[in-house]
Amino acid sequence: MKNQDQNQGPSVRVLRVGEQVRHILSEIIQRGDVHDDVLAKHPVSITEVRMSPDLRHATVFVKSLLGRDEEAVLKSLRTNTAYLQREVASRIRMKYAAKLKFLVDESFDEASHIEKLLRDPKVARDLAREDEEG
Repeated sequence: MKNQDQNQGPSVRVLRVGEQVRHILSEIIQRGDVHDDVLAKHPVSITEVRMSPDLRHATVFVKSLLGRDEEAVLKSLRTNTAYLQREVASRIRMKYAAKLKFLVDESFDEASHIEKLLRDPKVARDLAREDEEG
């Protein structure tokens, strides 16, 4: 039974809490509640928050909107983790305050790379050939 649950992915509750955490973090950063020069100068988007099944850990995916200085932005977020965890915990009623872990969201870069590959004339030719055969 446990294996079956793991294959179904996160529960609705886990997804809902992740989305709540994403909104709260976005609001805190957007309003400038974190007194940090790097975060004040660089617009940041919280693209996704993945909660652990027990809701004790949150992996926060971030993207610097201009794609610049992502390492500096990540360092600032990590420096301010304790403050952000306290703020999230005070706004969401949960048994435990989730530990936040910040990572750069590379899905946009991967999508751009795939799109660039698909536009390559050699790939386009091969794809067209497969369509004709299939």
